[in-house]
Amino acid sequence: MAEVTYYTKEGLEKLKEELHHLKTEGRSNIAKAIAEARDKGDLSENAEYDAAKEAQGLHEAKIAKLEDTLAHARLIDESKLDSTKVLALSFVKIKNTKNGATMSYQLVSETEADLKSGKISVKSPIAKGLLGKSVGDKAEIEVPAGKIEFEILEISR
Repeated sequence: MAEVTYYTKEGLEKLKEELHHLKTEGRSNIAKAIAEARDKGDLSENAEYDAAKEAQGLHEAKIAKLEDTLAHARLIDESKLDSTKVLALSFVKIKNTKNGATMSYQLVSETEADLKSGKISVKSPIAKGLLGKSVGDKAEIEVPAGKIEFEILEISR
């Protein structure tokens, strides 16, 4: 059974748009490619046709995966979340206690994670170490570079 994943409204809409695009334009483009390859003659020795059929299979697999993801997706009602603790969708400002560097992240689902925009997956080591903590708490987190201690400076929605 697939795991339930929680999304922001924006993240869920993005998934729905991608699925719609794959089902409409994506399928149409692949059908055209198959038709063009079929028109080129003998299918038994037509590498272009084989490639187009393989692309179609991969495309359909991607659609099926997205449909499954959407079937198990849940929208988080941010108004009901406790803003005193770090939870999914929290904006967290943390400080590395060793070097004093501060960072700000939003904890989001795996598919919404984008480090460039400050969004990290709730399944990442840093997020796992911060979940459930409050402002002022310290969290010692095991990262690939070793153990780092962070202090939670701020939590917001």
